[in-house]
Amino acid sequence: MNRDRATAESVLGLLAVGGAAVAIWPLLVAVSAPVPVIGLVAHVSGMLAGYGVLVLLVLVSRWPVLERGLGADVMARCHAVLGRSVLGLVLLHAVTAVLVWAQLTGQSPADALAEALGWQGMVAASVGTVLLCVAAGVSVRAARRKLSHETWHLVHLMTYLAVALSFVHQLAGPDLAGRLVLQVLWSLLYTGTFGLVLTYRVLAPLRSARRHRLRVVAVVPEAPGVVSVVVQGRLVHELAAQSGQFFRWRFLTPGLWHAAHPFSLSAPPVGDRMRLTVKALGDGSGRVQQVPIGTRVVAEGPYGAMTAVRRTRRDVLLVAGGVGITPMRALFETLPLAPGQDLVLLYRADDRDQVVFRAELDALAAERQARAVYLLGNNPDLLSPRSLTRLVAHLAERDVYLCGPPGMTTALRGSLAAAGVPERHIHEERFAL
Repeated sequence: MNRDRATAESVLGLLAVGGAAVAIWPLLVAVSAPVPVIGLVAHVSGMLAGYGVLVLLVLVSRWPVLERGLGADVMARCHAVLGRSVLGLVLLHAVTAVLVWAQLTGQSPADALAEALGWQGMVAASVGTVLLCVAAGVSVRAARRKLSHETWHLVHLMTYLAVALSFVHQLAGPDLAGRLVLQVLWSLLYTGTFGLVLTYRVLAPLRSARRHRLRVVAVVPEAPGVVSVVVQGRLVHELAAQSGQFFRWRFLTPGLWHAAHPFSLSAPPVGDRMRLTVKALGDGSGRVQQVPIGTRVVAEGPYGAMTAVRRTRRDVLLVAGGVGITPMRALFETLPLAPGQDLVLLYRADDRDQVVFRAELDALAAERQARAVYLLGNNPDLLSPRSLTRLVAHLAERDVYLCGPPGMTTALRGSLAAAGVPERHIHEERFAL
């Protein structure tokens, strides 16, 4: 296990321990001041919701310790699962707290709710809950397909406001109220978490932009609907970007400046230049293809864990589908190859016109004594277990790197498992979840 991954897993372990402590605290309070079971549910769900929000913010803070140790896709999946859980806890807390108050006061739930809204911080917390529900609603797969990346991103920025609105209510809650030490500790946890977000989502990109002064110097057509954007700056080597990694690129031009888009490097950095390759899949990526020469660029990163560091086996298979060739193209050039080691690239595309970097890949294959195999057409058997074992010798003994449409890579994982490739030797990073 590499050092970044070990550190990231240690951080997750500490967060889990913190969650357990938060869940146990209301139980300890209940020992000295017994409450009904539904009240205990209200206390535990409220504390866990408040702590869960902190963990969610850590996961989206772009803290390099986690981004490089676990990979952006793992972080996004954890965030999605935890986000649904936190929203469920928030709603459970709201419902049970109202029911408890109604039971204690002999009121109807509606009257109990009306009275509770007059308590300190309750109106703000209620508004925050509504904002969280809106953010969750636009994250549903069916809804997200209908929204542009920019709109989805803007709605999610409201979650920061939602968290801020709920903070006073958390401090005034029965588990923290009157306990100064715990209130200070809780405040420090929130301050530190927002500090991570501010540092790595705002300040670090601004410092990087000022130091590296990246600009677009070329936009090169590669295939129908696909272009490469070359950016140039100063001291680019300090970014220490590796093949297989990506940046979140923010192009400072009308229509693009307000959102950062994740695109992989399609070649290792050379001198003061980096290259990303973009397929027009929506409004944002379409506008990136029209970006004017000379446009200033803010590059957040590098991020991603799908690098040569993940490699554990002697031989390697790279599999790309569509524009997923971009990180595979960079890895195909730079993965270390000792004499006798074998490197194979399988590139899945609908037809010959959709193949990107054909000349570069063929030249690299010849230079490195590797193989580039082009799988053209819509035949689902192209990546079947039988086809894979026929095309790639000793498949089960290789590391396999994947990048492509989610449907393709999901099916491919099944084929690799059927062909005997252990899950731990399969490396993938998805932007679309």
